Amino acid sequence: MSATMNRKEQWDRLEGTVGQVDLLIIGGGATGLGAAVDAAKRGLSVVLVERDDFAAGTSSRSTKLVHGGVRYLRQGQVSLVRDSLRERGRLLNNAPGLVHKLRFVIPCKKYWEKPFYGMGMATYDLLAGQFGWEHSTLLSRDETLRHLPGVSGDHMLGGVEYLDGQFNDARLALALARTAICEGAIVINHAEVMELKKVNGKVIGAVVRDRLIHGDGTTGERTLEISARVVISAAGVFSDSVAKLANPGAEAMVTVAQGTHIVLDRSFFPGDCALMVPKTDDGRVLFMIPWLGHVLVGTTDTAVSKVAAEPVALEEEIAYLLDYSGRYLMKKPTKADIKSRFAGLRPLVKPLGKVKSTSSVSRDHQIFVDDTGLITIVGGKWTTYRQMSEDVINRAEIVGDFVKKACQTKDMRIEEGADAQGYDRQAELQSGQIVAELPLTELMVRRMAREEMAETVADVLARRERALFVDADAAVAASGRVSQIMAEEKGWSAPVMERQKSDFQRLALGYRAEAGQLSIY
Repeated sequence: MSATMNRKEQWDRLEGTVGQVDLLIIGGGATGLGAAVDAAKRGLSVVLVERDDFAAGTSSRSTKLVHGGVRYLRQGQVSLVRDSLRERGRLLNNAPGLVHKLRFVIPCKKYWEKPFYGMGMATYDLLAGQFGWEHSTLLSRDETLRHLPGVSGDHMLGGVEYLDGQFNDARLALALARTAICEGAIVINHAEVMELKKVNGKVIGAVVRDRLIHGDGTTGERTLEISARVVISAAGVFSDSVAKLANPGAEAMVTVAQGTHIVLDRSFFPGDCALMVPKTDDGRVLFMIPWLGHVLVGTTDTAVSKVAAEPVALEEEIAYLLDYSGRYLMKKPTKADIKSRFAGLRPLVKPLGKVKSTSSVSRDHQIFVDDTGLITIVGGKWTTYRQMSEDVINRAEIVGDFVKKACQTKDMRIEEGADAQGYDRQAELQSGQIVAELPLTELMVRRMAREEMAETVADVLARRERALFVDADAAVAASGRVSQIMAEEKGWSAPVMERQKSDFQRLALGYRAEAGQLSIY
């Protein structure tokens, strides 16, 4: 089955909805989209609204790994690791165009590390059970250096090789949106919940505002009221704000941790394997990963008190990533070598009492149901999105007194669209390349506007194409032509086109380590 992802059609369907839907989902990240797929597959009528774009928040800012989480073993979170490894196998089967296997090497510079990490990875293999891939292996010093070109041999004693998964997070979120639409859900981006409607103290729907600017430059302030038997908040780091719409006195459920990544040129680390340091000086994990022709280095785990739609990578986080990657690489990266930097906010379940650091807070998920009947799901990670979705829809069946049906997503293929294996790209690739540094062509942008619900220049260059996340300068260079193409597709006036371009260029400044050096085209 295929589906046209057209926002106008989705909004028209929403306006044509008569009476009450079964389920309203707030939030278009991994969890919300997964829940929409699960609920629609069970036969429920579903509306999902996202105030920005699909995966615009945390779900597009991950380390791009489908993994069990080796470090969680050290923290004793065995059930989380087991669940993650099981879901890792399912994701590889259900989204083969977006998820693939990737070899990792843990370099060992101390004599105790090789047997210690080898034992840990053997436990990792064991927990994977029937979903396990090739088992981990011990490597000699020479084998380790062959697997990790660009890495210095200083003090290198060997390594441990294991297999995990890699994916394109924003594109998988888009595939989930497409799949939900295929199953009959109404899915709309750039639509903000302004108010939760209540009757007799119970949430019975929401007022939603269209956030898009019309092609002629007017806003319109179009709003709709949606009635629903059950409302689910899958709003990530904004979950507490949504909860306060239902109950102004609601207690906080979320602790926020920031994870920052930097992207370097592939010349720093040109191999096909990823590198993983299980424990840095301050107890964090460091990854260096080949990604879209570049090298992704991350991540940090920094407690933050302010929740922002566009979090900013802190200077100390950048310095930490440069320093630690430089300890392993022959070619030492500097701030000037950063092609892009980005920060994401993790919505962790607020722990009881004080904790030493956010890195010690569980990554497992939790579901809350307040006195108004609002369901909130918090925590988790991309790898376990499907299990989280299953759990929250099971709870929605109870809250909404729906007929209980079994989850059907365990072996359900995801509609990958242009990412599907066998998709014919010839015509797109032969159309005009927009800038030399990016594999983005004119026909690709037109397909994103027509078939993938890209409504802004940022939708194209940050999420449909990952340009902003791999090369901020190149993304800015492409923004002028992309805005022209989008204007032709969307009927934008000249002022709207210019505003779209300038808005994106301002956004891109935050993705460059030296923002003042970013040229504006």
